[in-house]
Formats: sequence, C-alpha cells, structure tokens
Amino acid sequence: MKLNCDMGESFGAWTKGMDADVMPYVDMANIACGFHASDPLTMDDTVKLALAEGVSIGAHPGYPDLIGFGRRHMELDPAELKPILVYQMAALDGICRSHGAAIEYVKPHGALYNRMMIDEPTLRAVMSAVRAYAPHCPLVVMATPESERILTLADEFGLEISFEAFSDRAYSDEGRLVSRSQPGAVHQTREAIEQQVTQIIREGCVTSITGKTIPIKADTICIHGDSHHAADAARHMRDVVDSL
Repeated sequence: MKLNCDMGESFGAWTKGMDADVMPYVDMANIACGFHASDPLTMDDTVKLALAEGVSIGAHPGYPDLIGFGRRHMELDPAELKPILVYQMAALDGICRSHGAAIEYVKPHGALYNRMMIDEPTLRAVMSAVRAYAPHCPLVVMATPESERILTLADEFGLEISFEAFSDRAYSDEGRLVSRSQPGAVHQTREAIEQQVTQIIREGCVTSITGKTIPIKADTICIHGDSHHAADAARHMRDVVDSL
C-alpha cells in the first residue's frame, strides 16, 4: 500500500504544510500546479524535495480558485475544463523535466476531485485532459463501491486508474467523503486513523459515519501534511502501513 500526500501548496510568502518533514515517509507527492495553490518557486522546491527522497511526483491540478483553495465548486464547461487541466499538468511537468524527471500520475484536487466522482461529464473532461497530455500517467480517483464503472470509463480513454482511500476522513453511507462542514468529518485521534487504515488494508472496507460497512479496494492511502503534528503522524502511518 502506497502513501500519498498533497504537497507544494504554499504560495509566495504564505507557507502551508510541512513538506520537508513529511516527504521521507510517503511514496507519492501530489504537487499543486498553481491554480488552487503554489507558484513556480514552490513547485520547483517541492519537486527537488521529492526527487531527493525518491518519491513519485504527481500533478495535483484543481479549479482556478486561489482565494478558495480550490475547495469551491465552479461551473466550468468540459471544453473549458480540459485546457485548464492540461495547462497545470504541463506547468509541473516542465519543472520536473528541468530536473531530469517527469510527472508520474495525476490526482485532481479538492472540489474538482469531489465533483468528478459524482458527475460523469466532469470525470470525462478530466480523463480527456490526462489522455491528451499524459496518457502514460494513472489517474488517481476515490475508491468507492462503484469502481467497476470508473474502470469501464477509463478503458474508453485508454487510461490506468489508481484507487485512493483516506486515512483521516469520515465516509458517508454511499462511500463518499463526509463534507468538511459536518461534525466528525475529519478523524482527530491517532487511534481512529490507525483503525481506519488497518481496516482498509486488511479487510478492503471502511466503516461509515453511521456504522455501515462500505466495501472499497484501494491502491494508495492519502495522509495530510498540514497539521502541527504532520511529521509525527506521517512517521506513525508509515510504520502502520509497513507492518500490515
């Protein structure tokens, strides 16, 4: 099981996350591409950090929403969304290539990620963009009970899919993430996070916020690197995953 983390989300003089401290404990760095967060220098620094630790680099494109950190839905026509995503993938890939590397996968961010999981035209636009610019890159999507539908659609675009589960987010009865606006949406204790990760890896399921068992099959687990204890949490999660 691979651990992934959203990184490179600082912007100018504003610092977000503990990238340098968390990087040694993850397998995949989802690097922001400048539209919901990040800037050229931040992207360059984060790419260098990932390469120094042997971590896979993924493009983490989002809606063009710096003020809202890409967490607000935007009504974009699929024909408009596609070049917005290609632009972001190409920006990060260009920086990677200046260091003799390249993006290895694509994971959409925030509201775009959530929207593509419930809206097929959006998912098709995302897949079309990845196919157009980086057909060799797997697309990271949320692991849900509807994985077969996603795989069928990906076959249409000739894309590989990597299914993702979340270590510290609560799940709804439908197998989606509970909105951050709701109480209990984010697990706050190390015990709850470890229990969820263990269940995902060993049993192929998660327990929803109401106690329902939801079957999911994941290839990677997302951890978050923007808390005060992010480095300790990442180190602990690395130990947990490696022991299972």
